[in-house]
Amino acid sequence: MISSEYLDSVWPFLRETDLERRKKFYIYFQNAPLWLIDCVSVERIQKGTIFLREGDPVDTMYFIAKGVIKGTDMRIYGMAFDYMISVGVYAYGGMEFLIGLERYQTSLQALTDCIVLKIPKIQFAKWLNTDISALAQEARLMGEYLLEQTYKVRAFLFLQGADRLAMLLKTMYELEAVDGVLRLANNRQELSDFTGLSVKTITRAVQKLWREGLVSRQGRVLMVDAGQYRLIQEKLSQVISE
Repeated sequence: MISSEYLDSVWPFLRETDLERRKKFYIYFQNAPLWLIDCVSVERIQKGTIFLREGDPVDTMYFIAKGVIKGTDMRIYGMAFDYMISVGVYAYGGMEFLIGLERYQTSLQALTDCIVLKIPKIQFAKWLNTDISALAQEARLMGEYLLEQTYKVRAFLFLQGADRLAMLLKTMYELEAVDGVLRLANNRQELSDFTGLSVKTITRAVQKLWREGLVSRQGRVLMVDAGQYRLIQEKLSQVISE
């Protein structure tokens, strides 16, 4: 079994990550063979970079060690639909591997500066094909991930206007709040891409949430503090059962 101390020594960046995510890395790789650890490369990716493109051949598994990413689907009328915001410890590319797809099914972009681990598909496949426990772990994690994404997409589908934007702000707060405050650029087009709402509807939704005291504005920045986050939770609990 690979110890957490060993992983800290070969991947010093783990000390930069939050404790919960670090523990997930320890668990994920605790039974990995040393030759797999030796195959891992680490890359720092700048905010805004698209590092995995839909339609490209599946040749690498990606793990997000630090930062937040989003997934974008371009298959519907060629329009960008940002359907996923994630910090989970998953093998991105693992779904395609598990079900035998040769090309990535989505594009991934860094929402913040990120640290990404990369494992060549051929080495990842060798590990899972020779370790039934690793294969079961990956299948379980991927199932949990797909269930979570299905839930979020369904919720977005039925929520309208301000409620849909409120759900996005709740998700972003949980991922990106610093010292209890979320600061988000008030970019109408980006918010439109995230929610699937028109830019005009986003403008009305921001105004409505501001009037209700659920967001604050500071110049071109939307802000949500801890109290407003709790109010957003209460608002959404009236329409969504957890």
